[in-house]
Amino acid sequence: MEFYASCPEGFESALADELRSLGTPRVRKLKGRVSFEGEPLNAERVCLWSRLASRVLVVVGRFGCRDARDLYDGTYDIAWEDILRRGSTIAVSARGTNDELRNTRYASLCVKDAICDRLADETGARADVDTEHPDAHVTLTLRGERASIQLDLSGDALFRRLPRDATRAGGAHVLRPDYAALALAQAKWADACHTAADTNAPCVLIDACCAGGGIVLEAASIAAGRAPGARREFWGFTSWAAHDPIAWTKLLADARAHECRCGAIRIVATDSDQQAVALARRILKSSHLDQQVIFTQANADKLLSKLGLNRHDAIAPVLAGTIVADTTDIALSRMSRTLTLLQDLRDAPETAALPLVALERTDLLERTLGEDAIAHIRIRPNNDPARLLVFGAEATGDAAAAPSPAGDGARDDDASATPRATVDVGDGSPIPVLIPESDQFAARLKKVARLRRKWAKRTGVTCYRVYDADLPDYAAAIDLYEGSAATPGRWLVIAEYAAPRSVDPELAQARLLDMLAIASRVLGVEPDHVAARSRTRSRGGSQYAGAGSRNRGGASTDASSPLIQEGGLTFSVNFNDYLDTGIFLDHRVTRDLVRQRAQGCRRFLNLFAYTGTATCYAADGGAERTTTVDLSNTYLDWARRNMELNGFTGRAHEFVRADVLAWIDDARRAHRSWDLIFCDPPTFSNSSKMGERTWDVQRDHVWLLTCLADLLTPGGLAIFSCNLRTFKPALDELAAAGVSVEDITAETIPEDFSRNGKIHHCYLVRRA
Repeated sequence: MEFYASCPEGFESALADELRSLGTPRVRKLKGRVSFEGEPLNAERVCLWSRLASRVLVVVGRFGCRDARDLYDGTYDIAWEDILRRGSTIAVSARGTNDELRNTRYASLCVKDAICDRLADETGARADVDTEHPDAHVTLTLRGERASIQLDLSGDALFRRLPRDATRAGGAHVLRPDYAALALAQAKWADACHTAADTNAPCVLIDACCAGGGIVLEAASIAAGRAPGARREFWGFTSWAAHDPIAWTKLLADARAHECRCGAIRIVATDSDQQAVALARRILKSSHLDQQVIFTQANADKLLSKLGLNRHDAIAPVLAGTIVADTTDIALSRMSRTLTLLQDLRDAPETAALPLVALERTDLLERTLGEDAIAHIRIRPNNDPARLLVFGAEATGDAAAAPSPAGDGARDDDASATPRATVDVGDGSPIPVLIPESDQFAARLKKVARLRRKWAKRTGVTCYRVYDADLPDYAAAIDLYEGSAATPGRWLVIAEYAAPRSVDPELAQARLLDMLAIASRVLGVEPDHVAARSRTRSRGGSQYAGAGSRNRGGASTDASSPLIQEGGLTFSVNFNDYLDTGIFLDHRVTRDLVRQRAQGCRRFLNLFAYTGTATCYAADGGAERTTTVDLSNTYLDWARRNMELNGFTGRAHEFVRADVLAWIDDARRAHRSWDLIFCDPPTFSNSSKMGERTWDVQRDHVWLLTCLADLLTPGGLAIFSCNLRTFKPALDELAAAGVSVEDITAETIPEDFSRNGKIHHCYLVRRA
């Protein structure tokens, strides 16, 4: 019989090797699939054991096909009564077209009708159609005037083998099992496990970026000798008349009896993101493989100690195994720490002899290691282009070099890459960098950090901007946050400005990673307390793409959500889950102005309130009643918590979730008024929660400031701010509307933002 196993692009060679290792006859590599021949049990063995195939299909017929008549007749001529088990439900899918058959749905209907008519004529019973959960899935492939008909023996795709609990817990963040298996195939992990089981020789796998656990799950399954299909409940071949249930039962029993655990095999995993580690633990536990993997901190010394090794031993042991990493979908701050860990592992004598296999989207790993990969495989995990890179073993001392995992792709010894550059930050331990010119950034950062530190100590400021694109090529803002006594520690937020289109994106990313590494050391902040933002252009201004997930719950108090103090008040901030941290440092002076103006104030209004920091200042200044308005429940909860942290609770403090623009109209009609108003609107908004209305601060500010003036009590004051750098108030129109506007921008720019006088604009607004 003729079969083929389908696979993603880039898998063909590895899949062909896998099928040969299973004893599959007449294997032939094609594009997007590997064909083979044999008996039904050969195909069922592939279904059970293949980690790389997407589906396994048996070809049941081929024929010439110009039009619908040919398609129907060719399908009808196939002896379906001898192929399908009686009573099986069917579904048909098609791919490919020709001049006459241009609609795949119509072609599927032709095939379905022919099968049902044939079965009715030969057996007296038509097959029932079940498009959701069929017993038998028939596929049509049309190429020009040739058609082939296949029966899918897999049922569901073979790579759908993550545990259900893991999928519900966030399976979208786990590397798909077949891509994990491809990485492990390049590392010859299965061969290393077999050798360890036979000889009890030490064998290790180090996952330097477990990223949800896709690779460690697959590696643990291989180490345990578990067939990837051993726990699958449904197979497409059970509806195939050629299927032998007795032979299959024996094949399955042999596979389950093959499972074992070898004590010489050690799998150690790490990740700087604890959410990724938690997800990895969850999927391993769901698969009953949690005892196979040891988790540790993302540090080379800690990792080696878990393996029972000491990187400072005079004699390094000879280890078999591999180092793996999946960096295709991680934040920049995690990327920086992962690259550092991989560099340390490649430098350590104990692990230098291990090959390294990594999935990534850039050339940053090759830059980091200072060597070229000996094999590149183009892949598309999550349908995005990426590469699987294989780095050969680097033997040191008496350690024997491990065999090249890429077979005949070994690198010429004379073609080694340039050693990686380093930067000295003055602490006696040079920092490896991707770009040699990063030494200029290090020197500049050391200078400005020293000056900022003295200024902050003198003024009592604990959270401030250290660096603001002082060097054009290193265009980023670096903010330092000092935790309060309740949550001590120091945190950095490094926000990259968008590079011009003329700059190579990978070069810009390499510079950012250098900034992450250098800033951490210069400013004395632990690497896992560094968050990265990458700025992207948006209408009317810009916004940052955050480094972490978008958790829409309220602010938490974990290691990335400490409490800080400013102006004698306490605020909750968050460095990983939102576009901004919860407090705008450039408004430090503006908030103090709110507190000063709130003295003797009866009613204070905060519009577009964000996390309510201005409300806290107003209440601290003496405002008797406050109203805080924002469209986001998340930010209102955050604002309420900030108020509670500072002791401002009770009915005197009102929190309103509303479309601020519509709420202002309602407040004007109700003739409500306030003594002091703070308003810091977004530059632009088209939120679906606003209905058809949109907001543009330049276009709509006259209306807004006129409304603010109407909401003021006699003698009241509004403080209006916006961050559109090109903002210009329409003074003539405002004057005609009876609104007085006083520009106080220069007075509200803090010392640490003095390099950028347009970080915001600020005005006092009164009724003329």
